[in-house]
Amino acid sequence: MREDSEVSLRGAGLGPEPAIVEGSTATVAPEPVAAPGQHGRSRARGSERPEGGSSPGRVALGLLRAARPKQWFKNVLVLAAPGAAGVLFDPSRVGGVALAFVALCLVASGTYLLNDAADVESDRLHPRKRRRPIAAGVVPVPVAVVAGLAAVVGGLLIAYAAAWLVLVAVAVYALLSMSYTVWLKHVAVVDIATIASLFVVRAVVGGVAANVAISRWFFIVASFGSLFVVAGKRYSESHDLGEARGEVRATLAAYSPDFLRHVWTAASAVTLMAYCLWAFEQSAREGVPYFELSIVPFLLFVLRYALIVDAGRAGAPEDVVLGDRALQVIGVAWVVVFGLGVYLGG
Repeated sequence: MREDSEVSLRGAGLGPEPAIVEGSTATVAPEPVAAPGQHGRSRARGSERPEGGSSPGRVALGLLRAARPKQWFKNVLVLAAPGAAGVLFDPSRVGGVALAFVALCLVASGTYLLNDAADVESDRLHPRKRRRPIAAGVVPVPVAVVAGLAAVVGGLLIAYAAAWLVLVAVAVYALLSMSYTVWLKHVAVVDIATIASLFVVRAVVGGVAANVAISRWFFIVASFGSLFVVAGKRYSESHDLGEARGEVRATLAAYSPDFLRHVWTAASAVTLMAYCLWAFEQSAREGVPYFELSIVPFLLFVLRYALIVDAGRAGAPEDVVLGDRALQVIGVAWVVVFGLGVYLGG
C-alpha cells in the first residue's frame, strides 16, 4: 500500500525524486520544457517590462538613437529667414547661423531625452514608440535625464557664443519644450499650438542669428504651415491607434478625426493664401516673376502633404519628406525658383 501511494504521489509531482539504482532498467520520463516565450504569453503585452543590464557601448548607442539626430532636419528652418533675406551666404553671418543650428540641435536632442524619460510608461503601450531605446530598457531613465540636461545646457552655452539674443531665442525654445514635456502636452489644443510654435521659434532663431528682420508674412506662413503639419501628425496618430489612442496620448482622446481634419484644412488654407498674397506683393519688382512662379511648387507641396495626411500616413514631418520622392522633387523645385527670385529677382 505504501509503495502504491508513493508511486501515485510521484505521478502527481508531489513525492520525492526517485533514486537512480545501478543496473535498474526503469526509465523516468523527462519533465516537459516550455517553448521559448510560452511563459510570458499570459501577461499583457503593454505591461511587460524590458530587461536591464545593457553594456556601456549599447547604452551609448541607445543615447545617440534617443537623441534622434534624424530630427535635426527640422532645424534647417534656421536657414529660412536668412535665405529669404538673401544673406544666407554672407560670410559675416554664416558663423552665427551655424552656431544657432548646433545649439538648437543640442537643445532639441536634450528635450527629446527628457520627454522620452517622462513618457516611458505610455511609450511602452505605443506600437512604434515602445521600440525607442528608453522605453525598450536599453537606456536607463536616470542616464537619459542626466544626458538630456547636459545637452540642453551645452546648447545654451553655444547659443551664447553666437550672440546673447540667440541665447534668449534658444532659451525660449528650451522653455517651451520643457513646459510641453511637463504640462502643456496634457492640455488639448494647447499641445498642438505649442508644437507648432516650436517650429516658428526655430525660424526666429535663424533670423536673430543672421540679424535680419522677419516680416509679418513670414510669421503667418510659418505659423499656420507649422499648425498644418502638427495637426496632420495628430490626425495620423489618431488614425493608427484607433480606440487605444487615449491610452497612449491623453489629448488624442479629446480630438475627433473631424476636428483634426478641420484644423489642418483651415491651417493649410491660410498658409496658401498668405503665401500667395506675399508673392503677388513682390510683383512690383522688375524682371521674371520668380516669386509668383514659386506659388506653383508651393501649392503642389502643400496638396501632396495633405494627401499623405488624409491617408493617415503623416508621421514625423522629416519622415514624411524623406520618405516621399514626389515631395522631395517638388520641394527642390520650390527652393530653386524661390532662390532665383531672391538672388536674381532684384
